[in-house]
Amino acid sequence: MPAQPALDLRSLEQRLRDTHAIGVFTKLSLKNQVDDLLEQFRAFHHGQSTIALAMLRQHFELLLLKVVSLLQGGDAQLAAAISSSRDALWTVLVDPTKFAQL
Repeated sequence: MPAQPALDLRSLEQRLRDTHAIGVFTKLSLKNQVDDLLEQFRAFHHGQSTIALAMLRQHFELLLLKVVSLLQGGDAQLAAAISSSRDALWTVLVDPTKFAQL
């Protein structure tokens, strides 16, 4: 089976909305956590952050791990797609030009 193309943030967001593997309240909680992380990256790119890039990477990794663990039992395909997209997602978040296009 060929490798799946990396998910972009928009398709990841849509697939998370569509999955039945995570309940509504968990999805809302995850959305808030993602929004917080994106706000931290926004501040980082504007030079207004006291959080180092290494700490942002840790927050990113922990959030992805949480999402993947929530999905594994009910939507293993999406969990695998997220895991394989980790580096591509990180690249978008740390690149100021790509991040600005979100």
